[in-house]
Amino acid sequence: MLIFKIVERAQWEAQSGDYHGSAHDRADGFLHFSTASQLAETLRLYYAGQDDLMLVAVDAGALGSALKWERSESRGEDFPHLYGALSCDAMKWARPIVNDGDGFILPKLT
Repeated sequence: MLIFKIVERAQWEAQSGDYHGSAHDRADGFLHFSTASQLAETLRLYYAGQDDLMLVAVDAGALGSALKWERSESRGEDFPHLYGALSCDAMKWARPIVNDGDGFILPKLT
């Protein structure tokens, strides 16, 4: 199963090796991910008006026990949270997310 991490392009391009998360991730103590069905709402709620975003696809099975599915009471569903760094080995691809001014256009998710 693929899960997805939304990352600012400049931050993504500045990192090398394993990804340790955004300032928000580090403050919360885990890396925030979304499933494919959660992406559009996550973008709308937390990234409105932003551009230059990347979408990173990750093999959830490769994350082992560091990946926890936890309930978001505000959204009423479980989200994948990674308690540790995102290893290069678990990453499948990174593609730009387009913001055309009317909303986000996600890349092909496979």
